[in-house]
Amino acid sequence: MFPSADSTASADVPMDDSATVMLQRINVWKDELLAWFKTLASAAVYATLIVTFGFQVARVEGQSMAPTLADQDRLIVNKLAYRLGPPRRGDIVMLYYPINPDKSFVKRVIAEEGDTVRITDGRVYVNDVPMPDDFVPPEYRSHDDFGPTVVPEGYYFVMGDHRNNSSDSRHWGFVPKKYIIGRVQLRWWPIPHARVF
Repeated sequence: MFPSADSTASADVPMDDSATVMLQRINVWKDELLAWFKTLASAAVYATLIVTFGFQVARVEGQSMAPTLADQDRLIVNKLAYRLGPPRRGDIVMLYYPINPDKSFVKRVIAEEGDTVRITDGRVYVNDVPMPDDFVPPEYRSHDDFGPTVVPEGYYFVMGDHRNNSSDSRHWGFVPKKYIIGRVQLRWWPIPHARVF
């Protein structure tokens, strides 16, 4: 007896319903995982671009900017600000420490390039005009004398707000503009003390 045409083995053996459902589920999971991977990869690229060129999260270490900023405050630093314009007197900035650029500090810009700065009995004068410093309480003032000195082109003179407890331009000199990372834009932690600068 010869097999009938209907009984020949076929390469397209129909699968049962459970195998089809399982393959569909695997394909859905595969598509879902691929979508998640693309999303996470895109987020990583965007985060890298934002941190490199836009904004940076920083933490205050120490009391040199008290009472404006406290130890362990969390900040958002705007790195784009000084690509659009130069730092200005009164700006709170994050900068690389000129003596050891592996460290970074947060200080206030006191004088810009070309300014003459002097300190008499702790009172800061820029171009012979007293600098407004209502933000420095009496107990945070130093009573030192400094200068007068002219800030060279391409440099800035910076100080901490806690004048008698700050390592700053009075001790280690001027800060090159290229060492200024960005402007402190926001204190976001602790939340009850959040503030835009």
